Amino acid sequence: MKISIITTTYNSAATIRDTLESVKNQTYKNIEHIIVDGASKDNTLDIVREFSHVAQIISEWDKGIYDAMNKGIALATGDVIGILNSDDVFYDQQVLRDVMQVFISTDINAVYGNIIYFRGNDQQKVVRKWKTKPYNSNFFQYGEVPPHPGLFVKKEVYNQIGNYFVDFKICSDYEFMLRMFKIHGYKSVYLNKYIVRMRVGGISTSGWRSYWITTKELKRAWEMNGLAFPRLLYFIRPVKKLGQLIFR
Repeated sequence: MKISIITTTYNSAATIRDTLESVKNQTYKNIEHIIVDGASKDNTLDIVREFSHVAQIISEWDKGIYDAMNKGIALATGDVIGILNSDDVFYDQQVLRDVMQVFISTDINAVYGNIIYFRGNDQQKVVRKWKTKPYNSNFFQYGEVPPHPGLFVKKEVYNQIGNYFVDFKICSDYEFMLRMFKIHGYKSVYLNKYIVRMRVGGISTSGWRSYWITTKELKRAWEMNGLAFPRLLYFIRPVKKLGQLIFR
């Protein structure tokens, strides 16, 4: 089976090399790495072109990260799609081997696992560990959600239920997962291992501003799927996040 990894970039020269190397060094080799660039003004594309494993590159104006992800999904020819941000890296060289072994050996639609957050350029400076759980009927109501960087989905799922809504700033991935798991009931496997090392500093990890945007968008995600928003999430989410932090 082939896996397509989509990386969206915009002025990512400071971090993209680590991302590219983490894909190139995977022991699983049936990988299609797609770069969707938002017309960077730095030397992001020069760095990308140094890596011969990259299968496709497009660079043009887009409407934001979710629009770029949708472009990558449209280009993908793999059986499975994963999204690795341009400032993130796979946890180790066996991640895609382990993920794809689950798809190969079972009849499921998605695999997801845990992620860690690090600060700056030191991948060992871990500031947060996000360990999730196997999916169940109350998963989302009690504040659980698969970490999007640690999620891999068969392309046929996108073909069947659609892609990401581009008018969300932070939570279109949450809405997609809510739609996929809770509304359509696609089968998944929770792989209890770390999948991605995520660098702190993106829009989804930028403090109180992102918290309030996220809160509004989560409510919208439930309502647009015809679901009553569980107000308990207002309290559970920050408590869960606090429990994931590592204080040194």
